[in-house]
Amino acid sequence: MIHRLLMLGSLTGLLLSFYAGSLMAQEKSDRLLTALAFEKPVTLCGEPVPVDAQDVIERYEKEMLVSLGDRAQVILWLKRSTRYFPFIEKMLRERGMPDDLKYLAVVESALRPQAGSSKGAMGIWQLMPQTARNLGLTVNGAFDERRNFYLSTPAALTYLEMLYEQFASWSLSLAAYNMGEKGLEAQILEQEAHDYYHLYLPLETQRFVLRVLAIKHIMEHPEKHGFFLTTADYYPPKRFAMIRVQSVTDMPLRLIARAAQTDFKTIKDFNPELRGYYLAAGTRALSIPEGGTTGFQQRLAQLVDMEKQNRRQRMYEVKKGDSLTGIADRFDVPVTALLIWNRIGIHDVIHPGQRLIVAPAPGVNPPHAMDKDAEVSE
Repeated sequence: MIHRLLMLGSLTGLLLSFYAGSLMAQEKSDRLLTALAFEKPVTLCGEPVPVDAQDVIERYEKEMLVSLGDRAQVILWLKRSTRYFPFIEKMLRERGMPDDLKYLAVVESALRPQAGSSKGAMGIWQLMPQTARNLGLTVNGAFDERRNFYLSTPAALTYLEMLYEQFASWSLSLAAYNMGEKGLEAQILEQEAHDYYHLYLPLETQRFVLRVLAIKHIMEHPEKHGFFLTTADYYPPKRFAMIRVQSVTDMPLRLIARAAQTDFKTIKDFNPELRGYYLAAGTRALSIPEGGTTGFQQRLAQLVDMEKQNRRQRMYEVKKGDSLTGIADRFDVPVTALLIWNRIGIHDVIHPGQRLIVAPAPGVNPPHAMDKDAEVSE
């Protein structure tokens, strides 16, 4: 009897669990269906979206469901929006451009300044190298200004203005941003259609504008889609001050970090366009923490003088038979440190008589004491 009661209890528990799970699944399904509803008319960048067309509806619903299916990603979009949208919105207002264009940055990079693609696009706006150069950004071995949000945003908006001047349609401008203006122009000529929604385009581009629309609807009404964030949940904008650094030779970023009374990582985070460990010779405006500006230039000048004075004490003259690995072992430093200090590659050939920096800068404690018997040339 007891055994039967236990079995009955277990079966009842399973049925209740299954029923609760079914209710939750039904509730989730209902919520997703509700999320697909919209009020007419539907516009994007002030232009009507033909939501009465069945293929447009299906493409839009797919983008909504795909986006809502990754709730963690949507939360990150929302949290990052307060860090980047205010600047984009200000730039759009000043240029008289539609506010909806800010959602393009979400589609392109999920609002990640360091985002990169396999095709070579980079930054929040995913600009290609040559496009960026044509827009006045520097992209070379020392700087990649596509990574700098405050430099790349005006460039991207200028590109969008150029596209709108060419196509006289924001939906076509967005399509051209995705697939290239030449490619879109060819499709318009061949298909004899000048309406994004009536053009047969590459599948990615067919999705692109509807994805912008879906993200707009989600981010404009997050609560409707089940995202309830408080003010404290959003990421604040980064606060920084601008300083000007001038140098006749390439300067280690660690000196700039020390002069700004911060660390190397902060300098790289505030200036993501800087590549490598050195600031190229010349004059450059850099972002640093607000508290580091007072006395910055004096501290930097002192650090540069100290670097020059101590440089010879860190040098070693390459001997016949030396290798990078052997020298690194001899001075008990990582090979990678030698590559950074001397700005060489692992496959570079070293020659007798060549002078290499083999010791950390004074005041930097290496993981292990340097070999006291090792010979350091002056």
